[in-house]
Amino acid sequence: MVSTVVAPLFQPIQLGPLTLRNRIFMSAMTRNRAVPTNVPNSIMVDHYQQRATSAGLIITEGVLITPQGSEWPHAPGIWSKEQVAGWKNITDAVHKEGSYIFAQLWHLGRTSHPDAPEQKAAGVPVYAPSAISARGGKFRFISGEPGYVTPSAIDDPTELLDLFEKAAVNAKEAGFDGVELHGANGYLVHQFLDSTSNTRQDSWGGSVANRSKFGLLALERLIKVFGKDRVGIKLSPSGGYNDMGMPLDETIETYKHFISEADKLGIAYFDVVRYVPAFDVEFEGKKRATPHDAIDIYKPIVKNAKFFSNGGFSAEEAAAFVKDGKVEGVFFGMGWISHPDFAKRIENDKPLDNQIDWTTLYGKYYIGEEEQNKGYNSYPAAQY
Repeated sequence: MVSTVVAPLFQPIQLGPLTLRNRIFMSAMTRNRAVPTNVPNSIMVDHYQQRATSAGLIITEGVLITPQGSEWPHAPGIWSKEQVAGWKNITDAVHKEGSYIFAQLWHLGRTSHPDAPEQKAAGVPVYAPSAISARGGKFRFISGEPGYVTPSAIDDPTELLDLFEKAAVNAKEAGFDGVELHGANGYLVHQFLDSTSNTRQDSWGGSVANRSKFGLLALERLIKVFGKDRVGIKLSPSGGYNDMGMPLDETIETYKHFISEADKLGIAYFDVVRYVPAFDVEFEGKKRATPHDAIDIYKPIVKNAKFFSNGGFSAEEAAAFVKDGKVEGVFFGMGWISHPDFAKRIENDKPLDNQIDWTTLYGKYYIGEEEQNKGYNSYPAAQY
């Protein structure tokens, strides 16, 4: 019998046309296993299928919508027929276990690097809203110690919106139940929202409404393909990752406007990441993030979509938040890495006692599938 403490997490929830069996969701986590060509492979099938046995909803790792020079080599993409076929194997496996899976659609914007193999293959510059580089960056697989470069300001952002729409078309062909727009962690959509990375003087920058425009139009493109009740978005209003963060008043004004307008589109959910100190960054002795209570501030704005959160929750805390109506479901990350049966362990009061092997978390850059399996599919399930 499920403990009364965590019982709220095991109430089914309706997400658009989907009935999710519980409210313990698997967050997007880059794992670098699409070796060597950005195509999802058999060990990725095993990974997602293991976790689909108990997850209420799975969000894929970030899926690149076009070749980009990522800090994360071997991240999977969704621009080719081979990639669509690879993802179809994964969605079929997840559905076989009775779970659902959304593709997180990802464009890195200014956090790409022109010397990365993927960016070279794309044959295009590193694009962003404005020609402003992010501080930091660790491209360990490129010789030397390169950091982020100054990007080229995109002349016509609709070209990037076209990429999101095409990725959604491919995701639908691959059998995904929906798509999540990656609007967090300092990547492209976030870069348009934030006034420190978007200093445009045209209709794509300046005012809150103009800075919100790209993300809202991207959502409209995804809705065009999947329908509004199969589209979600991840946001990190308080996070400073990838050199992001506006003053508090501007942050709250921006995200209140964006969330309100996105909610009017009728999307399925928001995943609003709360402030996590471990993911804050420091430059010149100052923290970059804008800490504030993202749940208390933004939840009341949402009238139509489901409101989920993310960021260092324990199972007990997540259950309390659901019980109190603060959120309607919670995404977990690290727990799913080392526990393929994470939700089942919580349900059966089993300890979360597998320790993450940090040396294999992101795999090795240029080795085969067998070695990549270590620290990926090698964590044992509990005995029941």
